[in-house]
Amino acid sequence: MITKTYAVPTAGAPLEPMEIERRDVGAHDVLIDIKFSGICHSDIHQGREEWGQAIFPMVPGHEIAGVVTEVGSAVTKFKVGDHAGVGCFVNTCRECENCKAGLEQYCQGHLSSTYNGRESDKQTPTYGGYSSAIVVDDNYAVTIPASLGLDIAAPLMCAGITLYSPLRHWGAGPGVRVGIIGLGGLGHMGVKIAHAMGAEVTLISHSPHKEADALRLGADHFLLSTNKEATKAARYSFDLIINTVSAKIDLDRYMSLLALDGTMVLLGIPEEALSLRTFTLLSARRRLTGSNIGGIQETQEMLNFCAEHGFGSDIEIIDVKDVNAAWERVVNSDVKYRFVIDASTL
Repeated sequence: MITKTYAVPTAGAPLEPMEIERRDVGAHDVLIDIKFSGICHSDIHQGREEWGQAIFPMVPGHEIAGVVTEVGSAVTKFKVGDHAGVGCFVNTCRECENCKAGLEQYCQGHLSSTYNGRESDKQTPTYGGYSSAIVVDDNYAVTIPASLGLDIAAPLMCAGITLYSPLRHWGAGPGVRVGIIGLGGLGHMGVKIAHAMGAEVTLISHSPHKEADALRLGADHFLLSTNKEATKAARYSFDLIINTVSAKIDLDRYMSLLALDGTMVLLGIPEEALSLRTFTLLSARRRLTGSNIGGIQETQEMLNFCAEHGFGSDIEIIDVKDVNAAWERVVNSDVKYRFVIDASTL
């Protein structure tokens, strides 16, 4: 099946129209007519080969929302007309202990990324959501509840689950004091989800103009990280901090905000290594850890949770011809809070 896409032909080149061939729908596959595709900063990192090992030409996009138009003969999970989403991977080994535990994102065998990866044959390149359609194994697609608009649901496939998973795993809820560092595509979802879970939420930012939006999105408090007096007063006041920024930060300073047995979860991927004094950990039995997206079952749980609480991502819809300009705006943090490509413009 010939499919229209926008692709990066070579490392660092502008995206341009390109046609690719999708496989025929197999017994366990679904064909999804893509309606919207979110733009994640990782699309840019990989399209510009900033993380290395990139495969070109590259069709980015792992925040996919659309409508099922064909199902394979063995598919029972979906029917034609269902709203479906695809996130950051389209297959895993299915045999390792993590896959069997529903933690496919930590597959110890072969994980097929939605783009810039290889299919299970380890040869065929994968192409992502900046396209008009995708064929995917039904085990790696999720149902988007009817009450969630496909446009605001698309970014949930990465930004949503990336925040939901650590908040759920480390027990955000009533009585838990949660800090979210950064108010971008990830951070704004962290504020929304933590608030909906019932936690006491503080947005931590170096930008004073972020305060109004943080409170609008559900934060109870705002902490300006450049205010030394305020940050000193906030020491030992958080049970859980989710760090969404990809910049090199002073870990010791931010982790001093954690109370006894507090946890900081790293989500961003800065180019430079981070450092931490051992005393910062042992002085309050603190933990520093990381988290990576979520499994299929948890992603479905996240979508249901967002639908139940009536929110998706805050988005700006764009025509696909504006994608290169949108990438530059993402790099400059000039978006509130996620660009979403209208696939009909392909």
